[in-house]
Amino acid sequence: MLKVNGIYKVFYPGTVNEKIALKNLSLELEEGDFVTLIGGNGAGKSTLLNSVAGVYPVDKGSIFIDNTEVTKYSEHRRAALLGRVFQDPMMGTAANMGIEENLALAYRRGQSRGLSWGIKNKERALYRELLSHLDLGLENRLDAKVGLLSGGQRQALTLLMATLRKPRILLLDEHTAALDPKTADKVLKLSDKFIEDDKLTALMVTHNMRDAIKHGNRLIMMHEGKVILDIKGEEKKKLTVEDLLKRFGKASGEEFANDRALLS
Repeated sequence: MLKVNGIYKVFYPGTVNEKIALKNLSLELEEGDFVTLIGGNGAGKSTLLNSVAGVYPVDKGSIFIDNTEVTKYSEHRRAALLGRVFQDPMMGTAANMGIEENLALAYRRGQSRGLSWGIKNKERALYRELLSHLDLGLENRLDAKVGLLSGGQRQALTLLMATLRKPRILLLDEHTAALDPKTADKVLKLSDKFIEDDKLTALMVTHNMRDAIKHGNRLIMMHEGKVILDIKGEEKKKLTVEDLLKRFGKASGEEFANDRALLS
């Protein structure tokens, strides 16, 4: 499904600010994997997601999606294969457009656009049904501007939009970090539901160790641009935060230092 083979990414090469973000990183996701990705600040988590999405071209190595090499594909070209939800609820939607208009953009992604751009009643009924699953009352507010929604409502809508066309890979980049705990929990439960119902392959970056353990079937920890832990199956189900900290220390040779992860 996703194969990342020996990728490197260096920012500001040859300057005093040179930063090696990814170091010979290899990773493979099987179809249906829901992988949580955790690590300290600067570990390379978001750089990895941006490299998969085509935002950052890699300096070395290769990336395959569905056995097709996409290493040289632009971000736009990869968009047809990917769904993505960002940390900032303001991203991923058009604030000055209505809810149904945003959904229409997502629903027609990758399709040729003719003269019949208007939203048909059948399509509108589909949007109402999908929105009702969010349990936020948005199905009765199709014309409401997205910019007027709360952060949680907007993030839930973005999640729905990202999964509407059943992407080959769903990328969740700390998509609950900007939300209050109650709202974050709701959005995570919706994420679980969409991934399970549509049998999606997903990669979720999080700073929260408990969330990384609780969600998904596989946990990957990064440190200094490399994967140092890959825990799955029954082993992951039995994992605790304390176990994870010990294993990080053993694999990296140092203590895990990230207050957001430890205090979450």
